[in-house]
Amino acid sequence: MADVPELLDANLHRVFNNRDADARRRVIDDIYTDDVTFTEPEGTVTGRAALDERAAALLGRTPATFVFVEDGPRYVGTSTGALPWRFGPPDAPVARGIDVITVLDGRISELLTVLASED
Repeated sequence: MADVPELLDANLHRVFNNRDADARRRVIDDIYTDDVTFTEPEGTVTGRAALDERAAALLGRTPATFVFVEDGPRYVGTSTGALPWRFGPPDAPVARGIDVITVLDGRISELLTVLASED
């Protein structure tokens, strides 16, 4: 079973930063519950396959030079965690946000992505 810091890392770097579909899916099967709920500005989906589709769609519509980079400290509780990030070319991000996870039995059961406001 993974702990909260490991799951934060895997979610950002090994799933949403991973353009290799097969490798990404193996990690998804490893770190999320079967019925994981993923909520982001485009809506909410449930299940590993749906989360994988969202990650693939995001990576598929952005240039290969776009990457997720941690953008601040990790916030870690016993069953929750949060990780701020930025996305885009390493020197010129086009988006910033934070991922908040809920962990159940060593796997992510809920993932909430909130984008930073431009205001």
